[in-house]
Amino acid sequence: MLKSFNKTLLGAALIGASFAPHAFAETTLNALFMAQAAYSEADVRAMTDAFAKANPDIKINLEFVPYEGLHDKTVLAQGSGGGYDVVLFDVIWPAEYASNKVLVDVSSRITDEMKKGVLPGAWTTVQYDGKYFGMPWILDTKYLFYNKEILEKAGIKAPPKTWDELAEQAKTIKDKGLLATPIAWSWSQAEAAICDYTTLVGAYGGDFLKEGKPAFQTGGGLDALKYMVSSYSSGLTNPNSKEFLEEDVRKVFENGDAAFALNWTYMYNMANDPKDSKVAGKVGVVPAPGVAGKSAASAVNGSMGLGITSASKHPDDAWKYITFMTSQATQNAYAKLSLPIWASSYEDPAVTKGQEELISAAKVGLAAMYPRPTTPKYQELSTALQQAIQESLLGQSSPEDALKAAADNSGL
Repeated sequence: MLKSFNKTLLGAALIGASFAPHAFAETTLNALFMAQAAYSEADVRAMTDAFAKANPDIKINLEFVPYEGLHDKTVLAQGSGGGYDVVLFDVIWPAEYASNKVLVDVSSRITDEMKKGVLPGAWTTVQYDGKYFGMPWILDTKYLFYNKEILEKAGIKAPPKTWDELAEQAKTIKDKGLLATPIAWSWSQAEAAICDYTTLVGAYGGDFLKEGKPAFQTGGGLDALKYMVSSYSSGLTNPNSKEFLEEDVRKVFENGDAAFALNWTYMYNMANDPKDSKVAGKVGVVPAPGVAGKSAASAVNGSMGLGITSASKHPDDAWKYITFMTSQATQNAYAKLSLPIWASSYEDPAVTKGQEELISAAKVGLAAMYPRPTTPKYQELSTALQQAIQESLLGQSSPEDALKAAADNSGL
């Protein structure tokens, strides 16, 4: 009798379990983002929560790493056969990721509406060899930020339009005793330094590669490094710049210890926040300067995309998440630290209100974006250039010798 009663109980439990309130099978996606610059972690979590509400059958596990760990984390996870469904990737990685089959070709998923609506320059972020390997998400370049109050005290009427003018204005500020080292850069031996160097290479009309071979050791590439060394050795640049990343530059600028700083979009609204910044309300932003006779402005393509890894077992759900995160509605709602990829957003008062100065700079800067070289061997090339920049700044090597060595060690 007891056995039969237990069987009845077990049967009832099994029937009950089959009608338990999980009317859908939940898919879990793992997504990898970076923990600095552009969208904040709080923004990414809020966007993802909105996606989860609209798609209760898809759960997103978010992981944040510093930019410096993003590439290796993606590649190592791929090798382990598990890892991520959706990854954030820099504009410099599609060549390598496509060649090594890290990302899925999503060309067939890109609609005509997307192609027409997204700014043309944004697509270069995710393209390689005529194919699309994701959706552009962060459309970004470095701008010249300046402290309006310091320039005013120095009697400077307008921010510099050329890099030579920047040095002259910095010297005026230094000579008047307003700041000992008026300029802050992110020249740590990291990708940050390559972004500043690229801005200058573009300004000087240089080339990274010609016919697949290094060309940065002459012409504009050499002029760019000579400018960096001159700015550093003249005492106009904060000497700690050789260890700074972008966040260090932001903190120095927000503390009122820099009159000029090159940094990404996100610094504008952060530096204007009186809760964290001593210079709120005094922040000016313009496109990075040009070089007389060569360029009116300069900019580096620092954009990033979201892609599906080839290891993902849920590519359709991953694409659904990516299209939500990159949608115009989502981007317009979070346009304070990163500007939208959608052309019409720049005429939308919801996006432009309160940051008209930034939008004005963006219209020039985003059109002038200069790319870092497209090559599957980008990592080797970048590492060699980072070393060349450090050695030149420290006076261990001349710019000519340092860049020649970088060309020899670039793997190209």
